[in-house]
Order: sequence, then structure tokens, then C-alpha cells
Amino acid sequence: MTPRERLQRTLNHEQPGRVCVDFGATPVTGIHVSVVSQLRRHLLGEADFRVKVVEPYQMLGEIDPPLAEALGIDVLGVGGSNTMFGFPNEGWKEFELFDGTPVLVPERFNTDVEADGSILMYPAGDRSVGPCAKMPAGGFYFDSLPRQEPIDEEALDPADNLEEFAPLTDAELAHFAAEAGHVHEKTDLGGVMVLPGAAFGDIALIPGPGLKHPKGIRDVAEWYISTVARTGYVKAIFERQCEIALANIERLAEAVGEAADVAFVTGTDFGTQRGPFLSAESYRDLYKPYHKRVCDLIHERTGWKTFIHTCGSVTPLIEAFIEAGFDILNPVQCSAADMDPEMLKRRFGDRLVFWGGGVDTQKTLPFGTPREVYDEVRRRIEIFNDGGGFVFNAIHNIQAGTPLENLLAMLEAIRDSGP
Repeated sequence: MTPRERLQRTLNHEQPGRVCVDFGATPVTGIHVSVVSQLRRHLLGEADFRVKVVEPYQMLGEIDPPLAEALGIDVLGVGGSNTMFGFPNEGWKEFELFDGTPVLVPERFNTDVEADGSILMYPAGDRSVGPCAKMPAGGFYFDSLPRQEPIDEEALDPADNLEEFAPLTDAELAHFAAEAGHVHEKTDLGGVMVLPGAAFGDIALIPGPGLKHPKGIRDVAEWYISTVARTGYVKAIFERQCEIALANIERLAEAVGEAADVAFVTGTDFGTQRGPFLSAESYRDLYKPYHKRVCDLIHERTGWKTFIHTCGSVTPLIEAFIEAGFDILNPVQCSAADMDPEMLKRRFGDRLVFWGGGVDTQKTLPFGTPREVYDEVRRRIEIFNDGGGFVFNAIHNIQAGTPLENLLAMLEAIRDSGP
């Protein structure tokens, strides 16, 4: 069967034969650019190839068609034209990572180096305003810098926290349609579309890394406090954000249609390593109403399956996620408390597709032996792919510094698990 057929069978909880595979279709199923560079050198023999950084916040590398074929990938991503820092992925220029890896970055990936060697990033590439993020000296990723203005309780306006959410322009709509159309018509792979503006309270977005002058509540700690202390304010933000998202989905449904198979709805995290950081009741009160409206419209207007990314231990919340209308759970963090693979498959495998969970990226993949990696991957596929309903991916993005021999062991295990 074709990769697209394999994905569709998987999404319908039918046995696809070889497990369906994703590396790089979404901002949470990718590979750090330094690791992508290693893979290209080994698998394709391209010693001097500069990989594009297609998601500069997490420094994720592009998985282009030749590498996708070498990795056995079944799905490609469809996203917007701008990065999280507010500049487009275009006009590539050379850049070098701290570890010496030569890469390509977008033209407006404009940085400055501090005295201690840290790299500062600017929103929309505009150095005339203050920096929005920093990569520590010797580091691999950017951290958002707090740019919280003093909060005047009497003057708080939900509109201030909505600046980054807007109706799709005709140009951006055409971009989504063209990207999805390319995947559907020019390849035989499945398509995952990253929806704009449907992630309610995603903490990576709260600081406004792509905004030159973010207003409202932009400090991470203050935002979490606000979900309890200013619940009315947060719900007012979500209500308007939801209206914008629904209008955008209507237009995307018309423009993209069957050219996409999956809609990445939200990347808001609800779990920690030890357990959820809110109760199921709190989720149902604050988040579920908006998630359900989004998922219901997607299911009504399209054939897309709905994808929720939420890290950590979230087992007590999974029933509520299903009630909200989600079809797919990612990253399936089996290394967190109460996230045993066999339990998850037994309790939820007939109602949820598990996308991720294929290998532990906290311990096994970066620090285990190749044999340990191989065995864990084989076991996870055996559990999650029983009867279908599993897309192989690691637990979240594959991190910088992951040994090449462990990556090759992972790929070998995927191949060996086929019929």
C-alpha cells in the first residue's frame, strides 16, 4: 500500500502492516537540525549539505523528500508561512551552530551575540526592538525572554492577548492550499496540517515570541496564575480566539479539503512528569468547551482527524480529551507517571490513535545502548501497533546530541517490525 493508504488505515484503527512513521510532520514530532545533518551524511552521503532550520524556536531541521524516503516516512507536514518568531521561512542564509554544524536559516533570522556568548533573537527579525529569545552559550535551543509590561488590573483587555490570532489573509490561505495540494497531488504521502490559532493557552505562545511589543499577560508564571485568579479574563480570550479559529477552519476546509488527512489542533501541555497539573474537572471547565467546538466543526466539515499534543502524565485527562473530540494523542510520554504503554492501549486504543511513544527521548534514545534502543522500539511497536491505531514517532522531538548509532538502531527496529 502507499504511505497515504497506510496512514488512513492507521487512523481508522485497521492494521497497516508495517507501522506508519512520522519524523518532522509537526513542530512536536521533528528532529534537531544537528541530528538531521548527521542522518543526511550517513544515509545519503551528503557531507557538505546544509540542512534548513524550518522551526527556529526548537531548531528543527527540514526533512526533505530524499531524506524522508531514506527514513521510511509516511506523512508530511503542512504549516503556515511564518515561524514562531514572526518571520517567514524564506531567503536562506548560512549559519553555524555552537557545535560547529553548518546549517541554513531564514533571511530574517537576525541575531546578536552577548558578552557571555549567548545568542539573542529578535521578533520578526527586527533589531530595532528588544530581543524576544535567547540561546545560552553552547546551547541548542532558544528560550523566550520575559517581556511582561506592568499589569493594571483595571485596564486588562482580552484583546491584548489576541494580537497574534487573526483571520487568515488570502495569501496565507493560498499558502496552505498550495502546500497541502503539493503533498496530495505530487506525493503519495499523508498530510498533517498545523491549524493556525487553535492552541488555547499554549505556553510556548503566551510570551508572544513573534510580537514586537506584546501586551496583556505574557509572563509564564503570571499566565498560569491567571487561569485560576483571572479565569473570566482567560475565558474571554479563549472565546474570541475560538471564533477566529472557527472562521479560519471554515475557509481551510473549503481551500484544502481532502488534501489533508490530519489537523494538528493544539500543543498546549497539561501534564508534568509526575501527573497532570490540572484536574479533569478544570480541563472540562476551561479548555474543553473550545476544543469541542473546534473538533466538532472539523468533523462536520472535513474528513480530517484531530490531533492533540500534550506532554507528561495525562492519563486522568484522556477521557475528557476524547469527549472534546480528539482522535489522536501525542506525544504519548511513556516515561511519565501512569503512562504505561500496555495500559494506554488497553483502555484507549479503540478510541484514540497514539502518535508517538515509540522510544523514550529522555533516557533510552540519547543515553541507552543501541541494543536497548532496538529492543524498546520493537516492544513499543508490538504494543501500540496491535490492530493499528499507531503512528511511530519518538516521544516529542529527537534531541540534539542523540548518538547516530542509536538513531540507526531505532530505524533498524522499525524496519524489522514489518510483516
